[in-house]
Amino acid sequence: MKFTLSWLKEHLKTDASTSEVVEAMTLAGLEVEGVENPAEKLSAFSIAKVVSAEKHPDADRLKVCQVETRDGLKQIVCGAPNARAGMTVAFAPLGAFIPGLDFSLDKKPRKIRGVESSGMMCSSKELEMGDDHDGIMDLDDSFEMGMSLADALGLNDPVIDFEVTPNRPDWLGVDNIARDLSATGLGTWVTPAVKPVKGSFPCPVTIETDAPDACPVFAGRVIRGIKNGPSPEWLQTRLKAIGLRPISALVDITNLISYDRARPLHVYDVTKLSGTIRARLGNGETFEALDDKQYTCSTDMCVIADDARVLGLGGVMGGTYSGVTADTTDVFIESAYFDPMRTRRTGRATGITSDAKYRFERGVDTGFVLGGLEMATGLVLDLCGGEASDVCVAGEVPAAPAPIEFDPALNKRLTGFDLSDKDMIKTLEDLGFGVKTGETWMVTVPSHRRDCTMGADLVEEIARIHGLHNMVAESLPVLQEAKREQSDRPGNNNARREPLATDLQNKNRRARRALAGQGLSEAVTWSFVAQAHAELFGGGDVSLQLDNPISPELSTMRPTALIHLLLAGQRSADKGYPGAALFEAGPTYQTPKPDGQSPTIAGMRRVETVRHWQGNSAPDALSAKADAVSALKAMGAKVDNLQIAQPSGSYWHPGRSGRLQMGPKNILADFGELHPAVLKAMGIEGRVCAFEIWPGNIPPARKKGKSKGALVLSDLMPVHRDFAFIVPEATPADKLIRAVKGADKALISDVTLFDVYQGKGVEPGYKSLALDVTLSPKAETLTDKDIESVSTKIIAQAGKMGAVLRG
Repeated sequence: MKFTLSWLKEHLKTDASTSEVVEAMTLAGLEVEGVENPAEKLSAFSIAKVVSAEKHPDADRLKVCQVETRDGLKQIVCGAPNARAGMTVAFAPLGAFIPGLDFSLDKKPRKIRGVESSGMMCSSKELEMGDDHDGIMDLDDSFEMGMSLADALGLNDPVIDFEVTPNRPDWLGVDNIARDLSATGLGTWVTPAVKPVKGSFPCPVTIETDAPDACPVFAGRVIRGIKNGPSPEWLQTRLKAIGLRPISALVDITNLISYDRARPLHVYDVTKLSGTIRARLGNGETFEALDDKQYTCSTDMCVIADDARVLGLGGVMGGTYSGVTADTTDVFIESAYFDPMRTRRTGRATGITSDAKYRFERGVDTGFVLGGLEMATGLVLDLCGGEASDVCVAGEVPAAPAPIEFDPALNKRLTGFDLSDKDMIKTLEDLGFGVKTGETWMVTVPSHRRDCTMGADLVEEIARIHGLHNMVAESLPVLQEAKREQSDRPGNNNARREPLATDLQNKNRRARRALAGQGLSEAVTWSFVAQAHAELFGGGDVSLQLDNPISPELSTMRPTALIHLLLAGQRSADKGYPGAALFEAGPTYQTPKPDGQSPTIAGMRRVETVRHWQGNSAPDALSAKADAVSALKAMGAKVDNLQIAQPSGSYWHPGRSGRLQMGPKNILADFGELHPAVLKAMGIEGRVCAFEIWPGNIPPARKKGKSKGALVLSDLMPVHRDFAFIVPEATPADKLIRAVKGADKALISDVTLFDVYQGKGVEPGYKSLALDVTLSPKAETLTDKDIESVSTKIIAQAGKMGAVLRG
């Protein structure tokens, strides 16, 4: 949203400078994005007078002009055909930057066909003030020589651009911005009341609204005998300043009111209307809109139509057929209210973006339907002449917002601001609210502030006008348990003592560091996925589908974070980076209920061979396991005690995947390669190994002090012994490792698998697993007898699970 400072001051009586206005807007919650002052880029240009213009001695199309400037008499060689003696022109001195040409003049005079030239006389296009480049600007002779060009043309008017939040559509009108700034004390709100125009004849156009849900109220009137020419200079200048192109007086008037009062309007040529004008739902008709494109009106779109054709999409865009032209003499002005949700859906379905749609989809002021019509009538009569009919109205103006019961004590409880009742009442009344005091106040809400529905909304209004920057930082009350902990501590015992993060947040933080250490890059992706993709991963339930998705590819809540990671990896591969390794920590969704959301950590590596002189390598299922184990270990899981099982998800490769669990019911992670059929359905090329972790299933760690325990190292050398066991082929190596570790927990510090063998010497259906067992003595060096005793325990423990020592 853009507006000029002078425009604002038509609604706000103030002497505040641009910087003071911007600061007040920012403190009141209006996020200013930038300020542009046209005078800054025109600061080098000034008014000059052409004393003489003679033909160039060596060029037919050039003239040598003597120009009186604020720097004295200058000789300028000019190629403009309209250059003549006595002209008042825009003068650019040596070294000036010409914005329309994007270059700077030389700092020294230059010769053009042998004649020295000092400066330049500019066209409107060269100064980005118009499209005329055929000749230099021929300015008003009343302008005084030497004065600033910006001051002469009234361009010393800063343009303020700010972001309008979705809940404040009233800020799309300059008068409401002025109202808020007035409430802050920056000035006085002076927007004049709209004077109704009495009609001199009955309205000859009949209007109806056949879709009250889509268009509750439809008002209009005819003005006959108008002359639609260019709008006056002041109106064109105002529209140009905010980036709008002047079109004609009638169109410019509607644009002015749209930005001045946040009230979109539309004007029809009466001679092109047939019968009754109706606001109704579409019926498959096609019409050509003002953007010169054809649109089909579905049954859920609100259209404005007469007895012959569709004239436009209500609240979105009008049609070319009934549009006004320079020959228009009789017009019908429409002022209506269109349902915001239907307007938004229509805009999304058609792809149309317009100022009207932008305002109606956010909700315009229902109380200014007739006011906007009267304001437009007055401007049309002033600028175009004519005679106005009576106002006709179809439907009913929506009811005013419900009043709010407000406890004034709520303000201090929520914000800490100890304001008097008088100050709070003044703030609310300055913003347009009505206040009836009592034990609880009854606050009436103005029609342009439908975003206020409860007491907390009023507290927000009071707080932002009073100034959130005035809020004093104070410590929260001390918790009872914190008091006990602090009773023996010196210093300030009034500060609140609570963990800065939850246990789950701390686990996620440690896991993210661990996975980054594994060489994975963290990603943040959408929580929405395509329905087809969700179904591949066991999701896609109807209850998790979005009512109003931003695109078909993001139509349902994700059952896993792997989906977008896989797609991101494929996009990287398509651009020549095939070895993507990504992870994400975020929620997944199983049901729409509050407990249907689960925190997860997911990661993937594309199986891409890495060439190296020491030997080629590529990620596999065990790489995914290593990533998962690294994260689980960082989160405090006892990874040595985890069981391995087969994951239940159909998207895992049945022979190259696994599950880490603490018993059959407490699943911590799945890992392995993803099923080729799933990857193919998603358009993923090649193989991918991945993992999913559920941090919420990791038992919370026991509370410990901040200091770590003492590091205990043995002075004695560890002893290594190798064992090879014959086990059935289906036996997981992890099962044997855990059995061996349990043989003597005091001496056995580590067990690792270093060889798997099947072949000669091992019966079919069996395999040989070779283990390296580390024995760490604590008190004394191990004797052969001690080692033999532990070996016997290891063999016996392995035998309990069916393992036989290989001969």
